[in-house]
Amino acid sequence: MFGEKACDLIKELSRAEDNLPAYNTDLVTEVGNEIKVLIEKNQEDAQISEDSRASDGLSYISTVKIRHAAVKRNFRCLLAYHYNRLKCIRTMRWEFGSILPADIKVNMSATESEWFTKYSRLMTQYMRSVGEEGVNLWVDLKPPKALYIEVRCLVDYGKFELNDGSVIFLKKHSRHYLPRSECEELIRQGVFYHIN
Repeated sequence: MFGEKACDLIKELSRAEDNLPAYNTDLVTEVGNEIKVLIEKNQEDAQISEDSRASDGLSYISTVKIRHAAVKRNFRCLLAYHYNRLKCIRTMRWEFGSILPADIKVNMSATESEWFTKYSRLMTQYMRSVGEEGVNLWVDLKPPKALYIEVRCLVDYGKFELNDGSVIFLKKHSRHYLPRSECEELIRQGVFYHIN
């Protein structure tokens, strides 16, 4: 049946919800091949229909229309699959920063990794171009309730220098009361845990 593999792609993506499933190269290739075959059959039937119209009145137009609808559906499914994956990757860029966890990188195709790198580079260029000192859009993704927050260190991180020049030593299970702007990146990386 036409479009079953394309539908399987969408189902696979919807099952993953907020996670990024592994890129299914095989299924994407199969859908692309199905599109190619359908287009070739349509071209053949359209030619036969054109040739036979003058002689015996046979027409394959209805078959061509059905196949064309299947081709359009497959294209829409492929576009939806890739759009939703890129949307998920863009969201992860805002959550994790420019360094993605290894388990997420493994699930990305080479093209998606390249897109992620270019997206990060463009965002960095834009942030540097705004104002005299630039602006960091990755800080304060949610409006802060307080300028200072209490955090607990989840790993032995070592020395960490604050913007005012003071250096603190981050040991596992140590608690600190620090400016929110300096903690957000480390919270996203999993070094700190925000204590409410």
